[in-house]
Amino acid sequence: MKSNLKQVYLVGGAVRDKLLNIKSKDNDYVVIGETPDTMQSLGFVPIGSDFPVYLHPKTKEEYALGRTERKSGKGYTGFVVDASPTVTLEEDLARRDLTINSMALDEHGNIIDPFNGQTDLQNKTLRHTTEAFVEDPVRVLRIARFLARYGSDWRIHPSTYELMRELKNKGELNHLVPERVWLETEKALGEKYPELYFEALQGLGIFPELERMVNVPQPANHHPEGDVFVHTMLVLRRAADLNFNLEARFAALTHDFGKALSFKKYGNLRGHEREGVAVIEAFCERLKVPNRFRDVGVLTSDNHTLCHTIDQLRPQTIHKLIVTNLNALVHPERFIAFTQACQCDAQGRGETLVDKPYPQAAKLRAIHTELQKMDKKL
Repeated sequence: MKSNLKQVYLVGGAVRDKLLNIKSKDNDYVVIGETPDTMQSLGFVPIGSDFPVYLHPKTKEEYALGRTERKSGKGYTGFVVDASPTVTLEEDLARRDLTINSMALDEHGNIIDPFNGQTDLQNKTLRHTTEAFVEDPVRVLRIARFLARYGSDWRIHPSTYELMRELKNKGELNHLVPERVWLETEKALGEKYPELYFEALQGLGIFPELERMVNVPQPANHHPEGDVFVHTMLVLRRAADLNFNLEARFAALTHDFGKALSFKKYGNLRGHEREGVAVIEAFCERLKVPNRFRDVGVLTSDNHTLCHTIDQLRPQTIHKLIVTNLNALVHPERFIAFTQACQCDAQGRGETLVDKPYPQAAKLRAIHTELQKMDKKL
């Protein structure tokens, strides 16, 4: 951390991770009492267009001048920034989202913690630093993602959740840029407990496809776990437990998007597989989800029941499923993600079924392998 700068502090996630004994990916520093001219005279390279952020000339780590931010418009682009030398360290820390991210470490190893972030870390509590939390709606997504990272023994403080509800009620969440929603969602899918992200955001209007699942009943003999939302979260939980890739996790999340629509139309779940296709396509269009996720999600929705019932299918139907429906000879990686999502669907039905063998996936993959061999000979 040593440099020719007078007041330099390690801040944010790096301090949090240090206290959690987690290796941090990046070190970010804040510089107090300096100007852009001073930074550049010392060889720091400016990289921020909106904020005064610099790269260290040797380490290439990020150093930012201390700043305050004041809301001036809707969404999260309307801010007035003050990065003058008079900004204090506490003022800079106050603009940050959560108390656990609002700590600093000086060059002597002393923790500066004006908002009691260490206490919240010990209590496993995600709490807003100040009322300025509501000035940036992306923070709603970020706090849910932290929950997905740390697990169910953590909690969002009730007062913070009230602010999240306030953002919804004021329409601020409507200003979330779709690409940013997907960016945070993709990151959440890769966390250890991805279902907690979606559970935390329930009722905020960000994912209406999931909200519609609540209280949609399922046949108790097949689904003792509860309604469609409960099932979907268990399926996603299983995909994470098995460390399946992001595409398989996305398919796990979206595979039953059609059930709410089928129930609304017909009073039952028949045909939910095909009903889900359009819902997933609209979801992906709205959030600008990459095609590789959309494709495996659509295929899983449309075909997962066929995978479950493979032992009852004629050889011609199995061939059509693999070659035509799933196009598995052309996209084998997508096919694997499909079979993994189907396994999670079968096992995501409560504790008594979570370890139940799912031979259908292995059988389908074995047939696929034989078809690949035949295809190479042609």
